[in-house]
Amino acid sequence: PHFVLLPFMAQGHLIPMLDIAKLLASRNCHVTILLTPANQTRLNDVLSRAVHSGGLKIQTLTLQFPPPDSDLPAACQNFDNLTSKSDGLKFFAAISLLQNHVRESLLALDPKPDCLIADMCFSWGSRIAGELGIPRIIFHGFCCLSLHCSSIFGSPSAEVESLAASDLDYFVLPDLPDRIEITRAQLRGTVDDRGKEWDGFISAMKEDAEGSLGAVVNSFEELESEYVKLYRQKLGMDKKVWCVGPVSLCNREKVDMAERGSNLATVDRDEIFRWLDRRSAGSVVYVCLGSLAKLPAEQMVELGLGLELTNRPFIWVVRDPSDQLNHWFAHENFHDRVKGRGLVIEGWAPQVLILSHPSVGCFVTHCGWNSSLEGIASGLPMITWPVLAEQFLNEKLIVSVIKTGLRSGVEIPLGFLQEHEVKEVQVKSDGIRGAIEAVMDGGEEGEERRERARRLGEAARIAVDEGGSSYHNMTSLIEDVA
Repeated sequence: PHFVLLPFMAQGHLIPMLDIAKLLASRNCHVTILLTPANQTRLNDVLSRAVHSGGLKIQTLTLQFPPPDSDLPAACQNFDNLTSKSDGLKFFAAISLLQNHVRESLLALDPKPDCLIADMCFSWGSRIAGELGIPRIIFHGFCCLSLHCSSIFGSPSAEVESLAASDLDYFVLPDLPDRIEITRAQLRGTVDDRGKEWDGFISAMKEDAEGSLGAVVNSFEELESEYVKLYRQKLGMDKKVWCVGPVSLCNREKVDMAERGSNLATVDRDEIFRWLDRRSAGSVVYVCLGSLAKLPAEQMVELGLGLELTNRPFIWVVRDPSDQLNHWFAHENFHDRVKGRGLVIEGWAPQVLILSHPSVGCFVTHCGWNSSLEGIASGLPMITWPVLAEQFLNEKLIVSVIKTGLRSGVEIPLGFLQEHEVKEVQVKSDGIRGAIEAVMDGGEEGEERRERARRLGEAARIAVDEGGSSYHNMTSLIEDVA
């Protein structure tokens, strides 16, 4: 069959969709991916290698975005490029203008498509697929626990709202196999009310999802089997759920791991590997808090001081340091103080490659689902530092369900592009040091946590190999469409 993939224009959605394209193509499917010009450039090396050396049938089509009739600045081809919250609404308004362009692109394809796998954010995907007489499958980019519990896709029900006195009071989520305590703000992923316009986009997505064949999920049955069942029940008998992850494990070659999602690393990957090769097994703390949210400079300073206090080797990825943080780095001679022990990478880093190195012993993560699953697949214990969206639910999976992580102590969601509005420090340097010590050492409890993480990493690899649950689910997905 011929699959057309339409990823949402944000790193966290784009990268797993590219892996799904490779997985489908490796099973002799024909795959077409619709990409913006910026993303075509960014992913060109990865895609051409898959086609030329892997012999995979993958082609790309250019998606003109932002469309000429949108209010979005021309530079905003990716959600990660936005600089204001109001641009977020413009971004989704621009997406709704793509409908005709995508329909015409699909009609012109030869061979004609058999299935559209479109991100949930395209609230007209099922409509277009219906017009073409083909099924539409949804990709969310979240795990089943989050998909079952999250109220991001609409306000929490009155019943859930009534379980807490305020947005910041903890309550136990009802009717779950595990005890999960959370606040209303964490459940929503923001302290703000989203507003009517945003709620309009959400309800359009939910309505369009009704017309889908089901959802493809980047997770694996053995990781969250009870929540896979609950999510299937939530979707209903007429919808299917295919867990096909961890999709990152389709990148077996070092060069594919290194360039997964981008060829824009700011540090030479060989230099990173040489640095890691000089460290003893399981000794390095790897810190990366995602591509979307930025912490206030005051909190970043505490994080840097906490890493320094551990006296352990660390790699710290700082995506886009603020002027304030750069001033602190320079004024305090931070780079010199940690020289030889700490490697600070500004910009983008080859995360899957770093996590796969035997020297890495702990992952401090923002709990975006891609990063969480990459940590799980690498068999690493984690320190959780959720920031926004469904990340607090992912933290609950890691800490309360599979028990391979420890909380950093973050209580309040930061929200998208809100780092300038929030000045308070949620985790002090001492707390950071304490969490790292507990995960890297932590006596018997620490050893048990590391062993659970190792076992899950092994289970992840078995799931995607031939005969595994995710391999089987990918076969089912193809057969359901063919």
